[in-house]
Amino acid sequence: MKPVTAATTVSKPREEVFEFLDVLANHETFMNHLFVDWSFSGPARGVGAKARARVSAPGSREWADFEIAEAERPGRIVEEGVSSNGKRHTRGTYRFEELPEGGTKISFELAWTSVPRSERLAPPLARLFIRRANGKAMRRLASQLNQS
Repeated sequence: MKPVTAATTVSKPREEVFEFLDVLANHETFMNHLFVDWSFSGPARGVGAKARARVSAPGSREWADFEIAEAERPGRIVEEGVSSNGKRHTRGTYRFEELPEGGTKISFELAWTSVPRSERLAPPLARLFIRRANGKAMRRLASQLNQS
């Protein structure tokens, strides 16, 4: 499947945005419309930080595991995800770009490295769902960062 990208801009400097997102536990605050029942392990920030969360859908018993795989201060954070009982693998990349007028552009690209057979039949639907969900996450993140 083709990757999906969502982006937003915030008034905060790039280093401050990186510092916030480098702490994996901070992702819960803007991603809790997609995932609930979060738990964390490993280091609090940077490579090796891990999270586990349940997919927020009626009757869902699906869990997702995330781990920060790369962190290049202050421009990029990469997280690897595993869900659907190990059948879905994703790579999420946050990029931070300083804006000439001040502030930061945050983009998040989600790429699937493997997907369950059922999702291979309807990639446009999966991409549409993720585009909307990640767009909402970016709006929530921007609101949170701009208020602090």
